[in-house]
Order: sequence, then C-alpha cells, then structure tokens
Amino acid sequence: MKYLVTGAAGFIGSAVVEKLTSAGHEVVGIDNLNDYYDVNLKHARLKRIEHGQFLFKQVDLADRVAMQSLFEESQFDRVIHLAAQAGVRYSLENPYAYADSNLTGHLNILEGCRQTNVKHLIYASSSSVYGLNAKVPFETSDSVDHPVSLYAATKKANELMSHSYSHLYDIPTTGLRFFTVYGSWGRPDMAPFIFTKKILDGDTIDINNNGDMWRDFTHVDDIVEGVVRIADVVPAKNADWSVEAGTPANSSAPYSVYNIGHGSPISLMDFVKAIEDELGIEAKKNFREMQPGDVYQTYADTQDLFAATGYKPKVGIKKGVAEFITWYKDFYNK
Repeated sequence: MKYLVTGAAGFIGSAVVEKLTSAGHEVVGIDNLNDYYDVNLKHARLKRIEHGQFLFKQVDLADRVAMQSLFEESQFDRVIHLAAQAGVRYSLENPYAYADSNLTGHLNILEGCRQTNVKHLIYASSSSVYGLNAKVPFETSDSVDHPVSLYAATKKANELMSHSYSHLYDIPTTGLRFFTVYGSWGRPDMAPFIFTKKILDGDTIDINNNGDMWRDFTHVDDIVEGVVRIADVVPAKNADWSVEAGTPANSSAPYSVYNIGHGSPISLMDFVKAIEDELGIEAKKNFREMQPGDVYQTYADTQDLFAATGYKPKVGIKKGVAEFITWYKDFYNK
C-alpha cells in the first residue's frame, strides 16, 4: 500500500510511519514543523525513521494548493491523518491556529481523498469530544455535543465533516478518539513529559483539581498497533442503519468512529507516584484548582475497536513509565 501520514514528525505520527515502513508499505509523510514545541525533537524523530520506504515533505495542511498537488502527484491508497494543532490550553490563547490546522487542514485532506479516490481515510479525533459527559466509561454511542474547549470542538467538527464526505462521495472514513497517549518521543507539553522534566530539575509540579483527576493513560506502542490494524478495517455502506435505531459511531455511509485507549483509567496521583518511583525522587507538588478546558476523568470503552481488530492494549503503567523515563534520560543526557 501507499500511505500518506500527516503529522509525520509528531509523537504518534513518527511511530506510525516506523510501523508501516517496517511492514513493507511505502509512506509519504508531511509536517509543517511548527514551533508549538521544540522543533529539534521533531527533527530527531524524522532522523530516526529516515530510510528508502519513507519520503518526508514539509507541507502545511492549510495550504490548499500544496495539498492538492501532493494528492495529485502521489495517488495514495490510504491516508492516516494525525496532524493537528494540539493542546487544550493553547486553544485558549491562539484559537485561530486551530481553525487553520484542524478545520481548514481537515477539509484539505477530505478534498484530496475525494479528488484522488483514496480507499480509506483514518483520522485522529480525541477523547476531549466527550466534554461535559459524566457517565463512564465513555462510549461512542454517547452524545458528544458539549465540548469544553475549542480544541475539542474542532475534533468533533472533524467527525462531522468526515461523515458528510462519506455520505456524499462514498469515501470510507474512520475516526479514532485518542485517550492520553504517552511514551518514548512524547510531546513536551503533556503531563508525563512535564512532570519528569520538573522532578529531575528539582522544580515544583502543578497538580490540577488537587489531584482528584483520572486519565486513561495509553502507551504509544498500543496506540500504534490499534491505528495500523484499523487501517485494514475499511467501513462499508449499511442500508439497514438509521439515525433512530443506530449509533452515532456508524452510518448508512462508509463511516466509523472508535475509542482508542487503554480502557482502565489511572488517578493522576498514582501516575505521579509511578514517575517518582522510577526516578527515585519525590516531587515537589503545588495542588491547585481545576484549570479551564480540563475534564475530571477520561475512560475509554474500547470493545468496538477490539471486536473490529483484535486490538487490546498490553503495556501497563509501571512498564510504560519506565520505558518513557529510560528514553527521556537517554535523549536529554540526564
């Protein structure tokens, strides 16, 4: 297969490229290499996956002309669209970055797939779409109409935009709602990275909602396995589906949405303790109130994804944290 992977210099994207090329697929990866976080880390990820089966191009998703040319020249079989402006809190500071990357960028991907008859589009949604939902675990049959950040709203919009293209043009699309991914080569703006860096540097870590928070931490190796497997599960049209009797995760169109997470939430304090134990250092902690855009708990029901792919996460917190910290110390010479 010939794949396009967007966000190829990113945390999950670079790991997906590595998995696909090791399986013999041809991959074109794009990334705009923006400075939302350390660009050197992005270049290091790219250097790690450079070889003959992989071609990297620096392209901005929001550049309509460049994206159109990319699709026309390359004729992809499948697209794994992971690029986006990430981060919940940053959406409070720079909302227009989310409109450009997550809305205009997603539309350019959909148009590219339409114009070149891509056989399957897999794209990143987010657990943040569950917003004010209090019932757990989160199921794809739940309503996701009450996001609490612009980032979450753009991810919900991506699902709606994808459904319209699946309905109008028979493009098979699969959305994946990611739940708190961590591991080697992770993002510096995420809690595991922030906590590890600050603890090693002797700085104080901020603990939101006074520590009463839960996250469905999922190791990147498990995420990548799920992404690559779902690429082979191409949604089909279903004439028997209806809005009244069906689930929002499926459609009469070739459209599906899945949760992709570990399925067993961990308390924030237990996660911090795992980092402390691995480092052999007790963190200095600043307990504070819930922050704007945050949610109390994430918890994925992943039964649909397991049924479709056989995907079942294997990496527990102790092993996953140890793997991440080993990488962190090596990469930053700590």
